[in-house]
Amino acid sequence: MSNTETDVTRDERQDRRELGEAGSQLSTAPVEDSGGVPGLGLVGWARWFWRQLTSMRVALILLFLLSLGAIPGSLIPQNNVDKTKVEAFREAHGTLAPLYDKLQLFDVYSSVWFSAIYILLFVSLIGCIVPRSLQFAGQLRGRPPGAPSRLTRLPAYTTWRTEADPEQVRELALALLKRRRFRARIAGNAVAAEKGYLREAGNLLFHVSLIVILLGFAAGQLFKSEGGKLIVEGDGFSNTLTQYDDFRSGSMFSTDDMEPFSFTLDEFTGTYEKSGPNKGTPRTFQAEVTYSEGVDGKGKKAVIEVNKPLKVGGSKVFLLSHGYAPVVSVTDARGKVVYKGAVPLLPIDNNITSTGAIKVNDGYRNTKGEKEQLGFNAFFVPTFAGAGQGNMFSQFPGLGYPVLALSAYHGSLGTDSGIPQNVYQLDTRKLKEFEDSEGRLLKKRLLPGETLELPDGAGSVTFEGVKEWASFQVSQQPGNGAALAGAVAAIGGLIGSLFIQRRRVWVRTTADADGITVVEMAGLGRSESAKLPEELADLAASLHAEAPTAPEREAEPESGSASEPEDATASRTSEPRESADPAGPADPAEGARA
Repeated sequence: MSNTETDVTRDERQDRRELGEAGSQLSTAPVEDSGGVPGLGLVGWARWFWRQLTSMRVALILLFLLSLGAIPGSLIPQNNVDKTKVEAFREAHGTLAPLYDKLQLFDVYSSVWFSAIYILLFVSLIGCIVPRSLQFAGQLRGRPPGAPSRLTRLPAYTTWRTEADPEQVRELALALLKRRRFRARIAGNAVAAEKGYLREAGNLLFHVSLIVILLGFAAGQLFKSEGGKLIVEGDGFSNTLTQYDDFRSGSMFSTDDMEPFSFTLDEFTGTYEKSGPNKGTPRTFQAEVTYSEGVDGKGKKAVIEVNKPLKVGGSKVFLLSHGYAPVVSVTDARGKVVYKGAVPLLPIDNNITSTGAIKVNDGYRNTKGEKEQLGFNAFFVPTFAGAGQGNMFSQFPGLGYPVLALSAYHGSLGTDSGIPQNVYQLDTRKLKEFEDSEGRLLKKRLLPGETLELPDGAGSVTFEGVKEWASFQVSQQPGNGAALAGAVAAIGGLIGSLFIQRRRVWVRTTADADGITVVEMAGLGRSESAKLPEELADLAASLHAEAPTAPEREAEPESGSASEPEDATASRTSEPRESADPAGPADPAEGARA
C-alpha cells in the first residue's frame, strides 16, 4: 500500500469520526451502552439497572404491560364498580373466584402488581425525559456546528463557481438561511445553519404528555366520586352522601370536596319511533330540571340529555336511564289511606316492561285492628296488547295502554330485622297470601283509576296514574382535565416528531487559483428523506440567483489547437445529489463540526 493510499484512508477515518461526533447532536436519544454488563459491585449493578429502566425500550414495554393489565379490569367485575356483580361472579364460578382473589383481579386498579407497573412506568419516563430535556436545552443554547472538511461526503451536495467575492456570498447565504428560519452563523469560510428543533421538542412533548395523562388518571382514581340516584318526576336531590342510592369514591376523597348543589326533576320526556322497522327505537330522552348552586342558590332551569350533562362546579350530572313509576294509594280496613305515592319499577326489556314491589311498612291495620304490613308484587306494561292477545309484556315503550298487574300479601315484610333488603323485590317468606273467592293468590290487572279490593274488607289498592322516573349519575373527576390536555398535547407532539425533520445546511465559499469563488452547499438530516435534497436545491437556486455561475473562460490554444478548459465541467452548477464517495455514503444520522 502506498503512502498516498495510507493518507487517504487516515483522512477518511478522521472525517468519519468528526461526522459522528457532530451528528450525534441531531438527536437527544440516549446513547446505548455497548460496554456490556458492568463488573460486579453494588454501584455497578445499580447503574446498569437504572440505565435499563430509563431506556425508551423499557418504557414502551411497561406501557404495553399497563395496557394488558387493564384488560381484566374491563372484563372481570370490580369491587369498586359493582360489588353485587362481583358476588354474583363468585357464586357462579366457585373455582375461579379464589384464584382471582389471590391475583387481585377483582381489584385490578388498586392491586400491587398494577401499581408496581404504574410506578415503574412513571420512574422510567421521568428518568428518560429529564436528561433528554436538559440535553435539548443545551442544544438550543448552542450554535450550529461548523462545516466538515469534505462536504462531498454528505448525503445532499451541490457546487458552482461565481464571480462574487467569497465574503459577499457568505453574507448572502447567511441572510437567505435566516429568512428561511434557519439558525445560522458564519464559521470560518462557511455558513453553518440548522433547522427542525421542533422535532425533538415534539418528541419530548409527547413523552411529557404521557406523564401528564398518567398523573391525571391517578388523580382521578384517588380523588374521584361517583354516585347514582333514581328520581321520580316532582322529586328532588341534594348532593349529600345520604341522598345517593349507590356511591363510590377514591381512597383520598373527602365528603368536604362534594359540590353543594341540588336539583328537582320537573319532567322527563321520551319519544320513540312509532312505525316502520325501527318501531320503538328511542328518538329523544331529556330531563327538565330546576337546579341551584350552594345552600341558598337561585333556581335555574336546565335540560339534561344523553351525553349532554349538567355541569355544576366540578361535578357533572349525567342522564343514564328512565322508566315508569305507577302511582298507587292503599287504604286499610278502616278506609284510612295508609300509603300513597309513585313506586319506581325496573325495566326488563326494551319496551320497558317493568317489575318491582310495593311495600306498606307502617300504618296499616287489618279487620281485627291489628298492625300488619302489606306487600304487592307489581308488573307494569306501558302498552298492553289486550286480554287474550298473548303475554303480558309491553308492545311499545311509550304510554299507549298502561296496565298494572298486582298480587297481594300480608304479614311481616322483614324490614324490622335490620337486614338490608332489595326495594324492588318482595320477600314472601314471612308473608301470607291474600286469597280470592277460589282460594288462590289474589291478583288483578288494573287500568288507571281502577281498584283492587282486598278480601273481607281488609282494604283496597287503587292505580291512580303513572309518573316517569330518571336515573342520574353525579360524577366528580378532578383528573379528567389534565388527562384531556395531556392527550391533546401528546397528539401535537407526535405530529411534530413524525413530520418535522431535523437538518443542517452548510455553505462554503473559497477562491480558487483563478480568483473565481467556488460555492459548495451540503445538507445533512437525522434520517434519509427526499425532502432534504429538494430543500437544498431550492436554497441553492435562491442563492444562485444572487450569485450566478461565472461565465466560462476561453483557454489559450496550445500548439495551435483549441482545447476544453481543464475545469470547465466544474464551473457548471451541479444538481444536489447523494454522496458517491469511494469510502461509502455518509450515515444520514451523522453531522459535522467545526
